Amino acid sequence: MNSPASTTSKTHAWTVSVSLLALLAASAPALAQEAPASPAAQAAPAAPAPQVAVIGRIKVEGNERIDAATIISYLPVQVGQTVNDLLIDQSVKTLYRTELFSDVQIVMNGNEMVISVVEAPIINQVVFEGNSALSKDKLRDEVTIRPRGVFTKAKVQADVQRIIELYRRSGRISATVTPKIVELPQKRVDLIFEIDEGVKTGVENVNFVGNKAFSDNELAGVVVTKKSLWWKFFSSNDNYDPDRMDYDREQLKKFYTNRGYYDFRVVSAVAELTPDRKDFVITYTLDEGEKYNFGRVVVKTENEKLNGENLQRMLPIQPGQLYESDLIEKSVDALTYAAGQAGFAFVDVRPRDEGNPETKTVDVTFNVREGARVYIDKIDIVGNARTLDRVVRREMLVSEGDAYNKALIERSKMFVNALGFFKDVEIKETPGSAPDRTNIQVQVTEQPTGELSFGAGFSSYEKFILDVGITERNFRGRGQNVRARVSLGSIQKNVDLSFTEPRFMGRDVSAGIDLFSSSYNYSGVSYSSKTNGAGLRLGYSLNGYSILRLRYNLRSDELTYSGSSECDALQYSCGNGVTSSVGYTLSFDRRNDYVLATRGWQAILRQDFAGLGGDTRYVRSELEGHWYHGFRKDMVLHLQGIAGNITPVGGDAVRINDRFFKGGTTFRGFENAGIGPRDTNSTYALGGETYAIGTVELGIPNGLPEQYGLKTALFVDFGTLGGIDDRLKYCSATQATLGNCTAGTRLDYIKDDMSLRASAGVTIRWKSPMGPIQFDISQILSREDYDKTETFRFSQSTQF
Repeated sequence: MNSPASTTSKTHAWTVSVSLLALLAASAPALAQEAPASPAAQAAPAAPAPQVAVIGRIKVEGNERIDAATIISYLPVQVGQTVNDLLIDQSVKTLYRTELFSDVQIVMNGNEMVISVVEAPIINQVVFEGNSALSKDKLRDEVTIRPRGVFTKAKVQADVQRIIELYRRSGRISATVTPKIVELPQKRVDLIFEIDEGVKTGVENVNFVGNKAFSDNELAGVVVTKKSLWWKFFSSNDNYDPDRMDYDREQLKKFYTNRGYYDFRVVSAVAELTPDRKDFVITYTLDEGEKYNFGRVVVKTENEKLNGENLQRMLPIQPGQLYESDLIEKSVDALTYAAGQAGFAFVDVRPRDEGNPETKTVDVTFNVREGARVYIDKIDIVGNARTLDRVVRREMLVSEGDAYNKALIERSKMFVNALGFFKDVEIKETPGSAPDRTNIQVQVTEQPTGELSFGAGFSSYEKFILDVGITERNFRGRGQNVRARVSLGSIQKNVDLSFTEPRFMGRDVSAGIDLFSSSYNYSGVSYSSKTNGAGLRLGYSLNGYSILRLRYNLRSDELTYSGSSECDALQYSCGNGVTSSVGYTLSFDRRNDYVLATRGWQAILRQDFAGLGGDTRYVRSELEGHWYHGFRKDMVLHLQGIAGNITPVGGDAVRINDRFFKGGTTFRGFENAGIGPRDTNSTYALGGETYAIGTVELGIPNGLPEQYGLKTALFVDFGTLGGIDDRLKYCSATQATLGNCTAGTRLDYIKDDMSLRASAGVTIRWKSPMGPIQFDISQILSREDYDKTETFRFSQSTQF
């Protein structure tokens, strides 16, 4: 026998031979008949009698690894049973189905059943040769044959097809796979998959035939399959894949039917090889049809407690409106939610649409039926090796014994995912202990939650940045958040420590404590400060969509004013001071995803009241709103508005470090503190007491896979900032004594115009290994002469 080292390949021939003992019945002596037999009867041969025997003993031959008793246990017959040819054949097939044998023969030797077997070899190792486009790990994950498993020809052929399919999906349709084996001692074999990957077939062009309402370029943006171009290094959708073409057909249908084309259809989708057989030309033939509007919209219900007319008011569809297929799905969700709010968690909403070609309208009827009640038997948490079960369970909006509610299950999944402890969260349903019971299985894949970070960066504003921090977002697997961070920059330095307990004293209340120290030395504003302080936090959910957070902060400020006019006019706004404040944040969140929202809205109200002791008294308020609408996964429209005001109490002036400064990342196109009131003599920003800023941002595709973490967006920022104490705008007695001005006269160099500013541009965000990096390229649309602008900003930070 050749050794494995000297043997490159040897094809093992597998033959299946089943020998059945055929006993011919003894011919009986012919009996004299009164009448001669017919010619047909004389010509017909006598049928052999079936073999029948009683098994007295079963003998197994040829087995080496498998015990004889185990083989006998597989048989459908046992000792003492009468056996015939049919049962013998069935026994042979049964042993073959175990996939433990390459050859099986069963014969009857009198009353003894003799089973001769040839055991199938054991796989020693699985080897891949000739692969370069796909890694061995990826191929190994695809095949089902594993070392120490049983070798069978059927499994090998199935794995060959899996590998070929994997290559086909990667654009290599000419790939071939040849399985070979190397025989080893002790019934072992090495299995070798010899792979010829062939050339990668790209897409020369994607054509559309029959389209009139939309151009080829518009439709090319709808389908996932893209034309192969030399500069698309990271694209994985520029090769021929029949499965992707099926998906593209659905995308085209969805695109058209959401724009009124009710009877649109894809007549054909054809992929043809170019003459050089290197690329494919893909052609979609379309029948656009005509535009339809919604006609009659009716809600029918058999439940007397659910009023059809009231439910109909909840629909986002109005008669005469342009037909959109997505609106039907949204209507089903709206009706399900409305019925759930009315106490009917188990409803079955079935829409039925009917097009009228004459009137070009689509009538839609929603049949609402009360479904069978199902209750949750038990909830299992799977995959959490470190995180405690209760951390996941407390995010679930349902418990064992509750009525099953699909909407609450989906929101529970979103809450668990929002923890940030898991890479993936899936919720599955399995049958319960009874027909009206179901089990909920929450499958999670944990990801690292501890982070020891060392970050260094450079920005056009902060210059040099150094971040050192340690964070654990899931401390001891209990969901607690512990953070310690030191951030050093040319303008600001921060040290902060924080601890958050998400379920304080076992209740649905979060509690936290913060210790912080910071110093700011702005080049664009008129002051520098040093701050030390501490804070306490409490937060609890009012319902599934709103959260109230309470806080108390005590801080000590050492404020140094860089100019002279403000300290001269308002002595009590400079120097050392203590601020004691209480505040709250009330947030309403109806986004469809807390991480990457594509639908919904969010509103946040923040207020702080200073004056419970300390040296400063004011009321500070901010209102923030967000609205999202996703046209596709990488194209989301985000509208944002934020406004704020700080009002002094008891005649005190608002200290400069408590005012609002906007610009940089808060108002792109302007430098930090680039807009608002300014001392034009010194060019220092003074900060404002009132502001309002709006943002319109639209994500745009950049052609890069999602895993690269690069996102681009177009934006427009607009707003205003102003409103400082009037005493700063007039010459003080101290200034007059110094001869700088005449007491009581207006200081022309103090500018405070609440005028509109606006900018537009493009933002590039990259989630880099060093932390989030952002590039802003801006064009100013409206400004004041004394504002400080910038056309480019680069900023980098470390994420905790």
